[in-house]
Amino acid sequence: MGIAMVLEVILGTAASLVLIFTTVLFVEVAAAIVLPEGDAVEEGERGRVAVLIPAHNESRLIAETIRSVAPQLQSGDRLIVVADNCSDDTAPIAAAEGAEVVVRTDTVRRGKGYALDRGVRHLKSSPPDVVLILDADCRAGPRTVDLLVRSCCQSERPVQAIYLMQTESGAASTMRIAEFAWLVKNKVRPTGLRRLGLPCQLMGTGMAFPWASLAKANLATGHIVEDLKLGIELARAGSAPMLCPQALVASNFPTSVEGIAAQRTRWEHGHLSVIAIDALRLLLDGVKSWRLDLLALALDLSVPPIALLVLLIAAIWASCAVLFYFTSAVWPLALASVAGLEMAAAVFASWLLYGRKILSLSNLALSVIYALRKIPLYLRYLVARQVEWVRSKRD
Repeated sequence: MGIAMVLEVILGTAASLVLIFTTVLFVEVAAAIVLPEGDAVEEGERGRVAVLIPAHNESRLIAETIRSVAPQLQSGDRLIVVADNCSDDTAPIAAAEGAEVVVRTDTVRRGKGYALDRGVRHLKSSPPDVVLILDADCRAGPRTVDLLVRSCCQSERPVQAIYLMQTESGAASTMRIAEFAWLVKNKVRPTGLRRLGLPCQLMGTGMAFPWASLAKANLATGHIVEDLKLGIELARAGSAPMLCPQALVASNFPTSVEGIAAQRTRWEHGHLSVIAIDALRLLLDGVKSWRLDLLALALDLSVPPIALLVLLIAAIWASCAVLFYFTSAVWPLALASVAGLEMAAAVFASWLLYGRKILSLSNLALSVIYALRKIPLYLRYLVARQVEWVRSKRD
């Protein structure tokens, strides 16, 4: 086999792979736009809920978070803040706002997963029907608690609210592009999956769990994207998460350059690690067991972050174009071209239907520059990936 043939096979395989990713993305976006909304959460008996808020040095935001939740609670509900390795006033501020406070100090076993495990163990003496997990820097939208709890009780499955990250007014165009990318990942794509009758990924906050499911879960890990790992574990156990599109949780991006960089690194390195380790394994599990929920979750999970996917398509298309110029091998270039068209259509349709309030079309055109600026982040994954949980500096 000559060098040209070897290159044709390699580039054709790479183009086929990105085409799978963009097809998954395109189908999810198309479903979110074309298919009708499902039934709203029905009124009915609402179980008792314990809202669990893990917090590490969140004295600036914890009061606002508690105030967004407390008015939504009913008699018999509980609100617990796990003050995890805090060196500030998180615990007394939370207590002053009426929350139960559990103080955890362990400088070796650090991370959100350990804090959640401590909170669940605190609840075991008097377990609720549903546990709702909310990050300490998030705001729960109106009726979010009620919607999540009712949906969780009716389905007996984990339920995920739509979780959006928002920018401050007057933010730079790069931050608005980041907000739009987050919208596509956490609203548009899960909405499409919901309308297809398929499960979604857990997003780390705004998550409601039946007590029986969460009590058995392995939470005490230091994984930097513990939410993705937990969603996979629960799906394998037959309890794949589902979206409640009427429920909303929102947070703000950090305003410091250091905080933004730390947050992006944690999210994207964690996502890439899960893709590398779990996506193929989950896909094989779905094929072996003939379970559509596992197949759908594996395919959704395997789609790289949008910026990285744009870079991959561009690099593969350019390489295929060079190969075509010298050898007339057309099929790798054709596959890469279709992938590029699907990617462009999915992004533009998402912007047209969901994202115009966030950024203009001219700002959207700058997303290529935004993707290029993230190349060092992806290169660091290859040579010095982040594996430990680090809190983002917010200001």
